[in-house]
Amino acid sequence: MSLFLQSLRGLFRPSASSVPSSSTLTKPQKCVRSLSTTSAALKGAGPPKSNSPFGGGSKLKGAPTRKSQRGQNEPRDPKMINLMRHLAVLNPKRIPAPLRMARNRYLRHWTIHRAWLMFRRREREARERTWMRQYQAMNRACEELRLTGGPGSREEGYLFRIAMEKKGTYGLKGVPIEYARAQVDTPPRAAWNHEWKADAAAAKGKAEKGRQ
Repeated sequence: MSLFLQSLRGLFRPSASSVPSSSTLTKPQKCVRSLSTTSAALKGAGPPKSNSPFGGGSKLKGAPTRKSQRGQNEPRDPKMINLMRHLAVLNPKRIPAPLRMARNRYLRHWTIHRAWLMFRRREREARERTWMRQYQAMNRACEELRLTGGPGSREEGYLFRIAMEKKGTYGLKGVPIEYARAQVDTPPRAAWNHEWKADAAAAKGKAEKGRQ
């Protein structure tokens, strides 16, 4: 048994190649994937390296662009300036953000709005009740006039008919516009007679009376 163990001792003895040196411990080693299935030809190349001292692209930050160089000496058309001015108003950057309220602020806004609607409704109902009381008072007064006789030997309802005449409502000796012209189904062929004269109309009226 001891001879067998002595024969296996050389297999587990560390060799010089297997012991890492101090230089290999301090220097970082590049990890290579031994199980990678992607070939070197299919691996994509990285982004192109820039020689600029500022990093990033090849354009410098302070270098003038083609647009600024082109518009330095060329005067702009007034129509173009006006168009750009109107389009600048519609720019999304100039349009204010929509009103977004928090929950408490929205509740305060809703409470004030509902209170304002209730106030307007109460005013409207009070105004309608006042109109209803006035209408009922006028109705009772007219009914009293319709059932009252007189003065003197006048029959019943005389005062009611006088009150309903509405004299002076349409002016001095005026009539409503509905009765200012004849009630016909179709308009006349000549809407206005521009050749009408007072003397000719009077002579025509006299001639018609003489024929009768």
